[in-house]
Amino acid sequence: MAVQPEGTPCWADAMFSDVEAAKSFYGEVLGWTFGESSSEYGHYTQAYADGKAVAAVVPPMPGQEGQSQWCLYFASPDAAATADSIRDNGGDVLMEPMRVGEFGTMCLAREPSGAVFGVWQAGTHEGFEATAVPGAYCWGEVFTREPEQADTFFSAVFPYTAKQIDDASVDFRMFDIGENTVLGRMKMTDDFPPEVPSYINVYFTVADCDEAVAKATKLGAVLRFGPMSSPFGRFAALSDPQGANFSVIDITTTEGEMPKTTDV
Repeated sequence: MAVQPEGTPCWADAMFSDVEAAKSFYGEVLGWTFGESSSEYGHYTQAYADGKAVAAVVPPMPGQEGQSQWCLYFASPDAAATADSIRDNGGDVLMEPMRVGEFGTMCLAREPSGAVFGVWQAGTHEGFEATAVPGAYCWGEVFTREPEQADTFFSAVFPYTAKQIDDASVDFRMFDIGENTVLGRMKMTDDFPPEVPSYINVYFTVADCDEAVAKATKLGAVLRFGPMSSPFGRFAALSDPQGANFSVIDITTTEGEMPKTTDV
């Protein structure tokens, strides 16, 4: 896949205190295989679906031990300029743009309502080698209690246009680049425990949602929501055994009409 347009989700990785356990879990649930870990780059280990790079797992750096979580990276032609824009629009740069050999330049940031994300300026590593096939990334959603803050921020930092789903029961916005919808934003309701901070939920594609959920929960994951069928696919939200939130979706099993939307 070529370098993605600015603002497109282009890579995902997660820190795990027990990387071998994470590899075992995701290998079983998503069918991932893993490359060699690179000691030069903090034992960063790429995950593959059917031979295509789809994500990575890494142990925490000393002092960074904490809750395991997935981090979604957005493509940028200039990570330093994006970092400046993040600061200018009320976000925090958690890790200044840093070159990763010839692979590219990364930056970690937090948007004003609290969700952490990454920025990736591609070098030889252009990001996902496959999307929306079993085992690969499919979709990302910002979960936030302060949607106005998040909406204003993402629309300012990246070249998005936005549309709102016409549904009084849910506050859901979608961000587009040209004709492509690349990111969702969901307002967190009181169903979420108050201690759960804003975060970006990463969806991985599976051939069978119910089967993936059964495997995951048998291996110690916690089912948070679903499985539920929707116009976008049959999906479920989980926390893996080390506490990282993620979702699985079977995009071939759809139900219902696509929701109506209003440009904003």
